[in-house]
Amino acid sequence: MSDTKALNVLFLCTHNSARSILAEALLNHMGRGRFVAYSAGSSPRAQQQPHPLALETLRKNGIATDGLHSKSWDSFAAPDAPLMDLVITVCDNAAGEVCPYWPGQPATAHWGYADPSAGDGSDDDKRAAFTQTLYQIRRRLELFTNLPLASLSKLSIQNEARRLAQP
Repeated sequence: MSDTKALNVLFLCTHNSARSILAEALLNHMGRGRFVAYSAGSSPRAQQQPHPLALETLRKNGIATDGLHSKSWDSFAAPDAPLMDLVITVCDNAAGEVCPYWPGQPATAHWGYADPSAGDGSDDDKRAAFTQTLYQIRRRLELFTNLPLASLSKLSIQNEARRLAQP
């Protein structure tokens, strides 16, 4: 990978409404042009939109939400889709599914996070769950974005991304 080419990273989840949206926005915010993050879902519901608390959490943390929308991972398997360098599943359901063929055979990793939108807690409990998930993603991305990616091979990037999934 050269210093001038941004690393394309796709975050996958089931519905593409919470964890993958948080990860996409956060990496684009933290990546300073070195990364271009995308997100998608294995089976987004009809008319799926990003979870309102995901968008609220991002805004409260000074992270742009413009352009965020839920979409199927099929759009990234299309011939005219941007080529991914790394695909990261962020929920256990998506990690267990058979993924489409990704053009360019990107590196892959799994970073599992609990679903902050699950459960019937109070509004404060739900906000706290989204904030906690954002901070967990941020901790991994801080390590990831500081790797010397320009000098790493695709296999090395995959190995480092997978190593970051370990507790």
